Amino acid sequence: MSAPSESPDALRVEGLHVSYGAVRALRGVDLRVRPGETVAVIGANGAGKSTLMRTLSGLLRPDSGRALFGDTDLARTAPHTIARGGLLHIPEGRGTLGRLSVAENLRIAYDRQPDLPGRESFDAACEKVFVRFPRLKERLRQAAGSMSGGEQQQLAMARPLLARPRLLMLDEPSLGLSPVMVSTVFSVLRELRDEGLTILIVEQNARAALRLSHRAYVLQQGRTVHDGASPDMLVDDRVLSHYLGG
Repeated sequence: MSAPSESPDALRVEGLHVSYGAVRALRGVDLRVRPGETVAVIGANGAGKSTLMRTLSGLLRPDSGRALFGDTDLARTAPHTIARGGLLHIPEGRGTLGRLSVAENLRIAYDRQPDLPGRESFDAACEKVFVRFPRLKERLRQAAGSMSGGEQQQLAMARPLLARPRLLMLDEPSLGLSPVMVSTVFSVLRELRDEGLTILIVEQNARAALRLSHRAYVLQQGRTVHDGASPDMLVDDRVLSHYLGG
């Protein structure tokens, strides 16, 4: 596992509070992600993990606190501007465009950041995707929404391979997948991690997330209750039993 950069944080979250009406979902969350680092956010159901990701991608507005992506204040920036700035969010439920074909989804992912210097052609980039996910080549003309959940997740995972983001955020990438597909998804994520891509992952499979990541945060009832190096947390009974309930 490559070491993350010591340069200024790629993402810094400070005192983030988010509510759904009268229900407070996040209660002062703090975290940071350095360039080239993979950071996991783990916790039981209802801990606020998906709310955190939706807030960072601009889909929810916080009550207070801030989230800085480089110089961009995510709390005050529109989602499409955040995406153009290099933050790619793969949400729970895949996030593919179901009515469009696989080929059209791939093209949109490739065209997302047209100004990337020195990048290869669309066809060359797709061929590299097909090496990892050959099923996508067989499904190019098929509507994305008509594919199986595993195939849709393959299509979702093609997005960071086609247009390398500055920050990749994934929300429960293993949810609902077969063990074989889970293994495939995490294999791709390890490759991206080792290539130095900056990754923030929310994942209920705590052990898989901790094996992938450099550092991790535990959320409990909307609060950051523990953080540390992932290898240490893997053998910490307090984390695995008390905070995660197993």
